Amino acid sequence: MSQPVNQLNTSRSLLKFILLSIITLGIYSLFFYAGIAHDVNLTASRYDGKKTMSYWLLAFIIGPITLGIGTLVWFHRLSNRLGSELSRRGIAYSFDASTFWLWNVLGSLIAVGPFIYLHKLAKASNLVNESYNVNG
Repeated sequence: MSQPVNQLNTSRSLLKFILLSIITLGIYSLFFYAGIAHDVNLTASRYDGKKTMSYWLLAFIIGPITLGIGTLVWFHRLSNRLGSELSRRGIAYSFDASTFWLWNVLGSLIAVGPFIYLHKLAKASNLVNESYNVNG
């Protein structure tokens, strides 16, 4: 396989997410999730035949209309696709929808759970993007 023309972002991190979200009053978080959705569509769609909905559509239309249920479904599906792509590429990193439900949803009871999920999401995205940047 040939290397892709554009290199995908491999520098996502929890610390960067927190700091830039505070500085931009939450706007960075929209770009963070939209970027991950775009990257997953770019790296996985030709193999799994799926397309993750734009985070912009989710954040401004679907999420509010469904009272947040659409957001849960979106993160469930995104996490599964990212986990499947990690497996397909032979990357030994455990991440899937159970990571979302256990850390982001149930983990919110211990306050730090969503941060652990964000860290795992950023790392999984970086690993897939690194593989894509090298192997296409």
